[in-house]
Amino acid sequence: MKLGHYGSVASIQTLSDADRRVIARWAIACAERVLPLFHADADASRAIEDAVARTQAYGGGQGGTADAIAKRMVAVKAAGAATTPAGAAAARSIAQAAAVPHMAAHALGAAAYAIKAVSLANLAQPDLVSNEITWQLAELTEAERAVLRQLPALGASSSGPLGPGLLANGILGSTIREIQTRIA
Repeated sequence: MKLGHYGSVASIQTLSDADRRVIARWAIACAERVLPLFHADADASRAIEDAVARTQAYGGGQGGTADAIAKRMVAVKAAGAATTPAGAAAARSIAQAAAVPHMAAHALGAAAYAIKAVSLANLAQPDLVSNEITWQLAELTEAERAVLRQLPALGASSSGPLGPGLLANGILGSTIREIQTRIA
């Protein structure tokens, strides 16, 4: 497995810049599917739109990695302005996608938060969660699958997005585990 570097810290969850650019396309595609659930004030909405555009550009080979990394937390702040829990999860999906230039593992976070948004918006229709995961998996290109296969299993690493933190629990964790199992 290739190790990516951010500053002087190496992490198996980072991967190369080329790999991060490949997986950014899928991450933002997953997040954009739930973007209509996000409603907030104009400033937060602009911040989310900017994060989408930056992530799309990064995935398309444009834009600098350092700039994308520096701005990755803007969407996290915008999530706090969401008017519903589903909207907050949708914004966090965008925020995770915007963090892919920092660490490839955030792509799985983008997919997982998209699933959480679908779940929260459709409490009476749990089958929509399964349908969304199926869509996410069908959306993956073979190159994107290859990138995701380089990442450690959720919980196998002691730090980073795939460590024992927030993404390892609840629907986020079960989504990531299912994706990793199904692409193995």
